[in-house]
Amino acid sequence: MQVDWIATFLDLCETRSFNRTADRLRVTQSTVSARIRALEAALGCRLLQRSRAGTSLTTEGLRFEPHARALRHGWAEAQHAVRGAGEAAMVLRIGIQRDLADHHIGDWMTRFRDAVPGAGFYIEADYSEQMCTDLVTGALDLAILYTPKPQPDLHFESLGEIPYRMVSTVADRLDEVRPDSYVRGNFAPAFSATHAALLPNLGAAPISSGQNTTVAGLIQALGGTAYVLEDTGRAMAETGLARPVRDAPVIRQPVFAAIQIRNRHRKVHHRLLTLLRTRFLDRQ
Repeated sequence: MQVDWIATFLDLCETRSFNRTADRLRVTQSTVSARIRALEAALGCRLLQRSRAGTSLTTEGLRFEPHARALRHGWAEAQHAVRGAGEAAMVLRIGIQRDLADHHIGDWMTRFRDAVPGAGFYIEADYSEQMCTDLVTGALDLAILYTPKPQPDLHFESLGEIPYRMVSTVADRLDEVRPDSYVRGNFAPAFSATHAALLPNLGAAPISSGQNTTVAGLIQALGGTAYVLEDTGRAMAETGLARPVRDAPVIRQPVFAAIQIRNRHRKVHHRLLTLLRTRFLDRQ
């Protein structure tokens, strides 16, 4: 039984479409069909039923799905176990929302190393959707992210909120902010929804970005107004690069920790979750 067969089956469980799975896996539809036929032949049963109404799981497919998830996770764990980790007893793979990496990763790494002194760490900054996917496949052990993507294999915990504040090179008050010189941060769906409710007149900005450092760089280069992380805004004000728009509302973005649900009660993962839960707000 090949790993590709399992990955293809599990993607079909989510998409219920051979065409969409082929697009997502970047293979042809005939390859998807061949993998499923091979998997069904190996198991000796039909897993998927195709009809004009779409693709559905058979009774055997429904029974096999949780075992397929376990097989995929076990394979990922086996791969990581045999890879070189220097002298470390284990390597923990941590994903972190891009906007949080610049300001928080140093503090968190110090605490992670104190909490698990025998471990090595691999850190990767990414966006929420990709980190959720990497957790499901076992490519990450833990993620700190903005937008949970609920899946049967994942457990999420709320850590708190992180503030974004409006800064400007051209305005001191909110009524002075011009839409044509506004850079709209599109950091997460929750942020965008709050922004739209509080500042509907600034929704049609000519430039937008989903990354804090890019937004800050744009208003420095072009002049204008934008929301940035509170730490970033403070640094820009201290160096004279921008000034706070003091009567603008603060927008608070929720932050979550995520792990594979099967790891929820494992000692190392539980220790990291507890550390994040109890210490995340120290700097807010």
